[in-house]
Amino acid sequence: MPQNFIACDRDQAYLMPPSLLDWVPEDHLVWSILGSVEELDWSAFYADYRADGHGRPAYDPKMMVALLLYSYARGNRSSRGIERACREDVACRLICTNLVPDHSTIAEFRCRHETALGELFSLVLSLCHKAGLVKVGVVAIDGTKMSANASQERNHGYERIAREILAEAARIDAEEDELYGDARGDETSCVNFGTG
Repeated sequence: MPQNFIACDRDQAYLMPPSLLDWVPEDHLVWSILGSVEELDWSAFYADYRADGHGRPAYDPKMMVALLLYSYARGNRSSRGIERACREDVACRLICTNLVPDHSTIAEFRCRHETALGELFSLVLSLCHKAGLVKVGVVAIDGTKMSANASQERNHGYERIAREILAEAARIDAEEDELYGDARGDETSCVNFGTG
């Protein structure tokens, strides 16, 4: 009796083009982020672009912020890693509508809007915390005295957390720029499977 396997035909075409909306479950984090993004004030971002429509078109700030929020929430703070996710991660492809901003564009957007992003991330962290979507920290007060490093410097507000996330992203991008130059960093010649 011959072996029975499910066929793996990579040349199989779709009769109808698939919708990315169908590929992400309803309870996925990306939907919360996209919903939050729609509720925010975008005037600080849009004011930074030409109103006359001249020049090269930029990516929509709502899309870029949603991409950064989702990526940072997933622990991906590298612009190169985010670019790679825009090709490989279905949720990122959904956010970007199958567009792939390159790592330089992502890093430049973060730098250009750093102040507005810090304020926005702080607001989004607060909204998500109120909605029960994230657990930013635990505060428990029962009167028990114990030795702990709970100084004011150790307690992080939403604004400080947002600044630290953006600073970490900038540090990672600088390290990767030094290592890869203008390259993405995931090209075939950069793959190292290790030895042994």
